[in-house]
Amino acid sequence: MEARRWLDGVSFPPDRPLLNVSQAAPMDPPPEQMRIAMSEAILNDASAHLYGPVLGLPDLRAEVASQWSAAYGGDLTPGNVAITSGCNQAFCATLATIAGAGDEIILPTPWYFNHKMWCDMAGVRAVPLQCGTGMIPEADVAASLINERTRAIVLVTPNNPTGAEYPAETLDAFRDLARSRGLALIVDETYRDFDSRSGAPHHLFADPDWDDTLIQLYSFSKAYRLTGHRVGAMVASPARLAQVEKFLDTVAICPPQLGQRAALWGMRNLAQWLAGERAEILDRRAAIEEHFPRLTGWRLLGCGAYFAYAEHPFNERSDALAQRLVRDIGVLALPGTMFRPADDPAGGREMRIAFANVDRAGIEQLVDRLAGAVE
Repeated sequence: MEARRWLDGVSFPPDRPLLNVSQAAPMDPPPEQMRIAMSEAILNDASAHLYGPVLGLPDLRAEVASQWSAAYGGDLTPGNVAITSGCNQAFCATLATIAGAGDEIILPTPWYFNHKMWCDMAGVRAVPLQCGTGMIPEADVAASLINERTRAIVLVTPNNPTGAEYPAETLDAFRDLARSRGLALIVDETYRDFDSRSGAPHHLFADPDWDDTLIQLYSFSKAYRLTGHRVGAMVASPARLAQVEKFLDTVAICPPQLGQRAALWGMRNLAQWLAGERAEILDRRAAIEEHFPRLTGWRLLGCGAYFAYAEHPFNERSDALAQRLVRDIGVLALPGTMFRPADDPAGGREMRIAFANVDRAGIEQLVDRLAGAVE
């Protein structure tokens, strides 16, 4: 919301329209065949207009359990799955069952700012965990931050804002750490459909006791362009979901019915289409990696899924630089100060570029404009 206000009063000439690389969500509607299925549900499925189960449509929960079991090599049941009103709600509901005012949650930095903001609103202290090489957090470093108030560790992979894809052994190490200390491990895989690796990105669900520690979060918004329909998911133990159900029933009663039907239809019918979407995003990632070396003084710190995270060369803080880039070169990107604690100087040197809505030609133009930026 803050970044959008930077556009107020700024005009962009026809030969240099705004390049908006601040938004990480798809800007296009769902594919036509999905919209047709949604319209048929509106017309012919009366239950699509009524309250539904608090934890989501049984068929959608079963589909997630089935596909996740096949993808990760585990044995999930519908009782391990809850459908939520977007992945942000899944995080909020999870935190409500884990921590209260005065408790602590470990968040790697740079962090997804919605996670940090919800911790603040709940009175939970977000403890920053500095990432290491390749923007990958380290379990040994996290261990030193744990105290009697720590309740969970949160990981996002592929990461927002850095794009980093966490190695399977990293997730195993955090699982082992969390289990040994009696903590929850929350793994947000909103961008799992755009991971560049083939096969399962981790094997956490293959552990027969996974649900004593692991809580996975997911969003259908990115895969199927359902951002406005608010459909997310949580995978956890049935005991955890029994507590989550209380939160969800109080906040939203049930997730949106139409969006759930769309997500279910997409899971059953759009595998090939989604593979094409993934290939396009991976090509855009390749374009970033191909053209970024042309930027003198810039350093690419991470790149993957929808994001590139970079260190800029200018002698000014990134929050001021981001506003100047709107005026000077018609580029809207988010400053690193939005993704780090206020007292962390690294945020002032960093920028996040979300390239999900910029094709290869647009990425080349973006790099050209950044190359022309001056002090």
